[in-house]
Amino acid sequence: MSKNNVPKLAVLFMVLASSGVAVAQRSQPKNKTAPAEPQLRGPNTKEGASQVHKSDQVLNEIMGVPDKGIPRDLLARAECVAVFPKVVKAGFIVGGEAGRGVASCRTPSGWSAPAFFEIKGGSIGLQIGGQATDFVLLFMNESGMRSLLSDKFELGGDASVAAGPVGRTTSATTDIKMDAQILSYSRSKGLFGGISLKGSVVSPEKSDMEGTYGQGVTAQTVLAASNDRAPTEVRNFAKTLTQYSARRAK
Repeated sequence: MSKNNVPKLAVLFMVLASSGVAVAQRSQPKNKTAPAEPQLRGPNTKEGASQVHKSDQVLNEIMGVPDKGIPRDLLARAECVAVFPKVVKAGFIVGGEAGRGVASCRTPSGWSAPAFFEIKGGSIGLQIGGQATDFVLLFMNESGMRSLLSDKFELGGDASVAAGPVGRTTSATTDIKMDAQILSYSRSKGLFGGISLKGSVVSPEKSDMEGTYGQGVTAQTVLAASNDRAPTEVRNFAKTLTQYSARRAK
């Protein structure tokens, strides 16, 4: 091989090597970070924040007395939790219930963003006066959770409901209907008791949903979304639930 060919071969090798590097770089997959899901935010979070604040208070006050609160092992098993603070019930002979509240369901990242619901119903009996009652609903299985994700459902009709036990744990409870899809709790502050939730209808509260998350955002979307996607003003409900409902690692 002549000496004159040596520089030419060297240049050729350099060209081939550089092109090979370029091909290898093009063939290597790029590390792409999945884009963060957009935040859900509506034009007016004031009412939603108020509902979350009142629901937080109810849950903290109930759980602040362990011997008379909701058993933590039940909260740990619940798939969704809904709180309806200050549901108004009033009437003579025929009474009615109406109130708004907040619900959250479990997601792979923890409790979901809070969705807003209303509860309406009626009861017949000798009722005189009025009262505000706090309700807490535990959705104990997937069937109960599916009822919450529907447009509306009737307690005791579309979904089975039973009065939940109170105390630190359920280990000593023998008469609880563990096959119930929903366990219900109430805290009465008014003039009469004997409250039953059977026949009450639960459905999304459209004005609070739209104000907090925007037009067209459904409860199904919100209950599947991580709490980080919610406006900061309404994130406390999921944080409060986390305090009382930790699940043991399997």
